[in-house]
Amino acid sequence: MAQTRTPLRRLLDYAVLSVLAFIFVLPVLYLIVGSFKPSDQVLDGLSGFLPTHLSLDNYTAVLDSFNSDATGYFWRFMGISLLLSTVVVLGGMIINSMAAYGLARLRWKGQRAVFGIVLLLMLVPFEAVAVPLFYMFNDQRNTIYIQAIPFIANAFSIYQFATFFRAIPPSIEEAARIDGAGPWRTFFAIIVPMSKPVFASVAILTFLTQWGSFLWPVLMVSDPAVRPLPLEMSVFQGQMPVDWGQVLAFGVLLVLPVLIVFAFFQRWFVQGVASSAVKG
Repeated sequence: MAQTRTPLRRLLDYAVLSVLAFIFVLPVLYLIVGSFKPSDQVLDGLSGFLPTHLSLDNYTAVLDSFNSDATGYFWRFMGISLLLSTVVVLGGMIINSMAAYGLARLRWKGQRAVFGIVLLLMLVPFEAVAVPLFYMFNDQRNTIYIQAIPFIANAFSIYQFATFFRAIPPSIEEAARIDGAGPWRTFFAIIVPMSKPVFASVAILTFLTQWGSFLWPVLMVSDPAVRPLPLEMSVFQGQMPVDWGQVLAFGVLLVLPVLIVFAFFQRWFVQGVASSAVKG
């Protein structure tokens, strides 16, 4: 029988969680406040948290710095990042969910061995295969599609989908087969609508990973015309002298799309986390 928490225990839990949340929010708060302050007041210790002398000068300066053919256009860099992230997220949700359905719900020879290989691939960091991929795709450098293709199929996403699909009662698919539905119709008409939480979780995690991708663009992109936003931020930060107010403003603009995506998928993401906790 589940134990009931006492009011004191509940109060302590909320107090600890509030302190942890405050600690995690502090850097974000510093980023946002600092982006509105003059550069000489940004790196000012704890006083950097104080919202004084606020203005939009840093944001206008960042946008003005990327407003010509010589420097490139800020919205072009953001558009490239949005395009890459969208392609990886949408393509990944289709390919990885279908692969996971075949591994989790269909029965065929070698299924367990293939799923074991997927689990092993989760242990291989991208840094271990980045150099071989660089030499393999060296002829496709400075293109947009090569920044997305290697990341569409993802072992961790397949594992997430497969774990969720395995928890769906088999009776649902049996009823679909009785009604004459084949595997394709069962997947798209029944399994996918029931799996919104895991699709939201995969979408958020994939978007977050792809949006912040840095190592692969460093290896494959030297043409400013196809630079994603994180790579351009590193170039901007490397310019001397460093204007930290503008760097933080650039950081806020970089983080903003991630917050929008999370807000859009938040309801289903929380459902997915809660269902995973219950199953665990």
